[in-house]
Amino acid sequence: MDRPPGPVTLLPTASASGRPEPGGRAPAWIRERKLNLSDLHAVKSLARSHGLSTVCEEARCPNRGECFSRGTATFLLLGDVCTRACGFCDIATGRPAPPDPFEPARMASAASEMGLSYVVVTSVDRDDLPDGGAGHFVAAIRALRRLRPAPGVEVLVPDFRGRFDSLRVVVEERPDVFNHNVETVARLYSRVRRGAVLDRSLGLLAAAKELAADLTTKSGFMLGLGETRSEVVALLAMLRDAAVDVVTIGQYLRPSRENLPVEEYVLPAVFEDYREAGERLGFRHVFAGPFVRSSYRAEEALLASRT
Repeated sequence: MDRPPGPVTLLPTASASGRPEPGGRAPAWIRERKLNLSDLHAVKSLARSHGLSTVCEEARCPNRGECFSRGTATFLLLGDVCTRACGFCDIATGRPAPPDPFEPARMASAASEMGLSYVVVTSVDRDDLPDGGAGHFVAAIRALRRLRPAPGVEVLVPDFRGRFDSLRVVVEERPDVFNHNVETVARLYSRVRRGAVLDRSLGLLAAAKELAADLTTKSGFMLGLGETRSEVVALLAMLRDAAVDVVTIGQYLRPSRENLPVEEYVLPAVFEDYREAGERLGFRHVFAGPFVRSSYRAEEALLASRT
């Protein structure tokens, strides 16, 4: 993949002002984030009435109130128990229940009732299933496409353990955006993303683009887990080599005491430098900031990727 010439210059991510304060307290720019509790309660109640989970709630996303108010939500399918135990994630780990064949239809019904204009469909890792859950994603896309008006559809898929057939059936349904997160730099995988392999994730993203050249592909990762500047630059370059169109970069926020601690609260100015670096590498759009998450303003990412 050709890249614009010239060096990439970034501010260092290590800064005394970015370290957790005594007692692990977050700095002011993190603590100032507010949630609209009325929006949260309404969406959570409606999702529960359909027997559904949103990753917004399960992962305690700091943007969930804003996204709900913008007509976007991320539904967590295939249950709320994951077969993996990633160090950053607060979703329960264990033996999941069998897939519910009626879940995609209930999800589409909830999306219609909520008046959503853009739906992100994701799932827990289901390494127990022969296809990794790909068939469930296909059913979800089809259910949403039957709505009138049909919302935009983004899929945020697991790595399917590298199964090409699983990837192919999802891509052939032509979601508006195909998303798979790499989460962190290669050196930290064994601690942060146990059970995953960076090369496998990059291969999945590259193969999706090879299957459908006009498909918008997307990936994201977190800062604040101990990565270095050179590792972040290298990861951005690898994502661009995999023909990823849109990248999201956010601050890792510890969801519970059982999860990995925050090593650093990266300064907002550093996120801006990473955004500029990514754009110089040729991404169509880079969303970077302390509160950016994979599905944050997802509908804007789609529009940006097409301009």
